[in-house]
Amino acid sequence: MHWKAEWNYELASDSINYSGHYEADIIILRGKFFHKEADMGVDKEKFGVTRDGREVYIYTLSNGNGVRARVINYGAILVNLFVPDKDGNVEDVVLGFDSLEGYFGNGSFLGATIGPNANRIGNACFEIGGKTYHIDDNDGGNNLHSHKDEGYHKRVWDVETGTDNVTFTLEGKDGEMGFPGNKKVSVTYSLSEDNALKLQYHVTSDADTIINMTNHTYFNLAGHKAGKIEDHLLRLNASCYTPTVPGSIPTGEIAPVAGTPMDFTTAKPIGQDINADFEQLKMAQGFDHNFVVDGADGTVREIAEASDPKSGRKMRVFTDLPGVQFYAGNCISEETGKEGVLYGPRMGFCLETQYYPDNIHHPEFPSAVFGREKEYDSVTIYQFV
Repeated sequence: MHWKAEWNYELASDSINYSGHYEADIIILRGKFFHKEADMGVDKEKFGVTRDGREVYIYTLSNGNGVRARVINYGAILVNLFVPDKDGNVEDVVLGFDSLEGYFGNGSFLGATIGPNANRIGNACFEIGGKTYHIDDNDGGNNLHSHKDEGYHKRVWDVETGTDNVTFTLEGKDGEMGFPGNKKVSVTYSLSEDNALKLQYHVTSDADTIINMTNHTYFNLAGHKAGKIEDHLLRLNASCYTPTVPGSIPTGEIAPVAGTPMDFTTAKPIGQDINADFEQLKMAQGFDHNFVVDGADGTVREIAEASDPKSGRKMRVFTDLPGVQFYAGNCISEETGKEGVLYGPRMGFCLETQYYPDNIHHPEFPSAVFGREKEYDSVTIYQFV
């Protein structure tokens, strides 16, 4: 926050008297502290410097209800999300790191914007227009999240700020990471007075290519320091899911969840069935599956609701995309996160809105191929109620 004054005052920073107009972080006027009105807009602070010397900044969005979202232009990553509980106590409810250096590794993709393709592509190759494209083999013979070192989560993005939003942009070159098409990519974060954090994606390409963007934030509604999320309640508006083979590549089947541990159509604790004797769960060490959004037709609709019974925090999720990857954090890397907290498995969960994994190899799935004739647009909203 920033202070403005036109007065005779003493600056705490340099203890000099001054008359006229001045702006500072702290102003002492006639020996007293004066409150200020917050500037409208987005606060900006330096967050760090990349290994090649590029400066990275953190941008803070806030509303009048005590909700604050902090994002950086390295990877368009969501670093913090402060949300009050039922008693007004504010906690940071997403996993992350206190410094930029933590995100140089970030093998669990904490808070990251993933692109150009989120999730998996079988055999790390695909065909478009009769041409075969080979991409990074980084997940047991398959491709995961485009590229672990060169994906959009490891890029420094350009930035534009508005009164209540921040937009990150970058350009992707034809052949980059093996994907065709020169691309222009943007993701806009905005925070509303009804506690809705909205992510809007837009991508253009001059050639047909795969575009399947997502955000990989791990939520812990009790607070990022609170431990495991198995007692969180989750409801998914998804009557079906896409079963996988070992390696988490879909079989092509769209299977009903009814009568299986995959059924979240009625809210239940995440941990209730996570260790069930069910082949799909044993292969993934828990929930890490694409759920098929009921009634998906390209319009924004509610797809999920998660809550923490102890704090009373509740999050509703909306999107216009046909699928959502519910990942229970089964394989979160054990590493030190914010405030010295040691993160580990099942200390956060992801709801990654998306086109179905490996849809390029399954013509029966909604297609994530975009190009000159079809631009990519999507919206995802995380609202706290």
